[in-house]
Amino acid sequence: MTTHSTRMLILGSGPAGLSAAIYGARAGMKPILVQGIQPGGQLMTTTDVENYPGFADVIQGPWLMEQMQKQAEHVGTTMMWDTVVDVDLTRRPFRLTGDSGDVYEGEVLVIATGAQAKWLGLASEEAMKGKGVSACATCDGFFYRGKKVAVIGGGNTAVEEALYLTNHSDDVTLIHRRDRLRAERILQERLFAHPNITVLWNKEVREFVDGGGNAGLVALDLEDTRTGEHSRLDVDGGFVAIGHHPATELFRGHLALDEDHYIAVETGSTRTSIPGVFACGDVMDKTYRQAVTAAGTGCMAALDAERFLAEADFERLAEAAE
Repeated sequence: MTTHSTRMLILGSGPAGLSAAIYGARAGMKPILVQGIQPGGQLMTTTDVENYPGFADVIQGPWLMEQMQKQAEHVGTTMMWDTVVDVDLTRRPFRLTGDSGDVYEGEVLVIATGAQAKWLGLASEEAMKGKGVSACATCDGFFYRGKKVAVIGGGNTAVEEALYLTNHSDDVTLIHRRDRLRAERILQERLFAHPNITVLWNKEVREFVDGGGNAGLVALDLEDTRTGEHSRLDVDGGFVAIGHHPATELFRGHLALDEDHYIAVETGSTRTSIPGVFACGDVMDKTYRQAVTAAGTGCMAALDAERFLAEADFERLAEAAE
């Protein structure tokens, strides 16, 4: 067992964690970043990225994360590959224990573990990800301009995604397995009033149909939840919008979480319920969930952490002088 100690410890290696590392390293905090089960975050499973500022042409998600990691390492971040299985936030330095048995200590901790989209769990869904099947209309809707698309789900996320997609498509279908939506009333009213959205009730997706070759998604095989009858809906894009799982299991009982299990932070900051612990990216943001907003909150977390350490150092020096 080895103990790795640092001024700034970062958990998570998506845009939020790597941005925090870049800012933290440039501030002289010599951060250690522990990568988890999915190094690079959700962008590692994304192909075309067209909405990250600074690139005139379409870039690839894995390439963008590779560049962010190289930048973080170049300015002084130490990257560690381990899966954290236990945390001790009761005192500083905070301690994380990895599956390897190694211990990671940090005077401040930045949590950037992200969130994962919920999927239907179909084999055809897995095979068609990035080939017409997506879990983010804001990320990928632009690629379906003038095409026919479907959104699967019945909550706020699904209704918001369907409404957003009308910016690009004049043929949007919302598919829900029940006969009423769970979304807020105001969102339902907007949905039902929109002329370009059709709702299919009591339908479940049983298969995402591959057109073969380079065709990608061409249709959805639907099953009626009441009669069992099957039908086909021709579409160019299918958006699964049934919610997200924030990766906060490690911190339940250790940190304050909100009603949806996202880490609770002070409004306008990345400060959590424990002084010296900061959260950034999708693990605390259930509203925007974009790479650029994750990177922005990563910057905020590093600046918040730097200020916290500066104040702690000042107080320690003042006490020593008394």
